[in-house]
Amino acid sequence: MLRAFLRTTAARARSRTPRSVPDDDVLLDAPDDRLAPALVAAARGDYAPAAGLLSTTREHAEWEHRDRYATRLAAFARYRAEWLDTWRATAPDDPDALLIAARLAVHRRWDSPARAELLRQLVPAVVGAAETSGPDPVPWRTALDAARGARAGHAEFERLWAQAVRRSAHHYGCHVAALQYLAASSPGAHGECLDFAETAAQDAPEDALVRALPLRAAFTCLTSTAAVRTHRRRLDAAADRAIALSAAHPAADPWTAELRNLLAYVLLRLGRRQDAAEQLRLTGPYVTSFPWERDTDDPLGHFLQARADVRAEARARAPGHPPRGRAERSAPGDH
Repeated sequence: MLRAFLRTTAARARSRTPRSVPDDDVLLDAPDDRLAPALVAAARGDYAPAAGLLSTTREHAEWEHRDRYATRLAAFARYRAEWLDTWRATAPDDPDALLIAARLAVHRRWDSPARAELLRQLVPAVVGAAETSGPDPVPWRTALDAARGARAGHAEFERLWAQAVRRSAHHYGCHVAALQYLAASSPGAHGECLDFAETAAQDAPEDALVRALPLRAAFTCLTSTAAVRTHRRRLDAAADRAIALSAAHPAADPWTAELRNLLAYVLLRLGRRQDAAEQLRLTGPYVTSFPWERDTDDPLGHFLQARADVRAEARARAPGHPPRGRAERSAPGDH
């Protein structure tokens, strides 16, 4: 993480309009300019920058940034928690410290074989903290994740969902949590997942991140070849919508990195390799573990190999190269 932070500024300067970022300049899960100082300070045991950052997002209702920063800070605290322990001891009722602590508690229980039981015990405390958070929807996203992991029934999950959307009708993180719950509770319900995501996107403002939710639903469909065949038109439409969202942001933009990485991954799985090549270019040096970690323990290596394959295909299609044989053509879902 520290290596990524130290190299982020230089890489960003070289990649305002990226053409070909060398492999050595690619950064995995690099923090943006607001988060990076908070993470570096936390590594030194100082929680003040993190507290200031989250306080600002809360006061200005920057819910998408708040959700993303809370997730990254909680992930960091999973391995280096001294700064958070000091923060909680100093300000036990601080809503920002409580948010990180709740997210961390869910993270620590998620990988346990006893996940459902452990999270079932945790849900009341997470929901109780959310109920004291006023208009902030982000603690409700944590509650939704905890309920999903605890295999909560539909009625309980819908109660939490109602609380979340009452605070922010278009919060992306809460919608992702609901989409994941729907996909987990009905593994074959790909059409229902797409219905949910498309409705949420249609109702959202043009600049809302939740307009990318159909792409996330398309990602869930890629687990099933039959779903890809049945819903191919809708998957392409989801990708096209995300391409339009990507085009509204500058190249090499760390905020859009996860969207572009997910979009490139989905496009590759759909066999739309030229469209994927453009998104891989627009990512610049910013690679995110999600979704490349889905198929491997080396997400950065997966990204670099995918990019190398796409570049090789582009060179092969260039004038002066013989046409590719039929056996070399990509089929949907073969990447």
